[in-house]
Amino acid sequence: MPGQLTRILLTSDQIQQRVRELAADIERDYADGPIYLVSVLKGAFVFVADLARAITRPAVRIEFMAISSYGDQKTSSGQVKVTRDLDVNIEGYDVLIVEDIIDSGVTLSYLKRLLEQRKPKSLAIATLLDKPERRMQPVEVKYVGFRIPDEFVVGYGLDFAEDYRNLSDIRVLGA
Repeated sequence: MPGQLTRILLTSDQIQQRVRELAADIERDYADGPIYLVSVLKGAFVFVADLARAITRPAVRIEFMAISSYGDQKTSSGQVKVTRDLDVNIEGYDVLIVEDIIDSGVTLSYLKRLLEQRKPKSLAIATLLDKPERRMQPVEVKYVGFRIPDEFVVGYGLDFAEDYRNLSDIRVLGA
């Protein structure tokens, strides 16, 4: 298996504390009506589960999309494809795209344009991790868990070639 886990970047406790803070911000900003949390699979499934449980109001709906631009590589291919679409109509609803990590912005730019065509009441992005120095396309992110350096990270849902998702903390994967 390529790469070695070199160090812990974010502990499980740090992550859980920040998830609670983000949930409080989201709950405050979306006080009325239902909100759809659209999780981008597979990486964001752990984050969306913890985030949804931390939001205390009952009108939280969870949907899943799968988008691919990486394959088994450490860098984006630049080509985005939807491999699983939403099961519901989001027209007229508040929608929050929940992503594990944003780096190039290519995938999120594509996804945001796609969902805007479906006429939601509002559309915003929440990400656990942000690597702004890697940005190739601008992306407006409303909720950011952590800004991190340009290192390849795994754990808490993030993978390399489908491994490491199960780690409760976020670790740097070296060469």
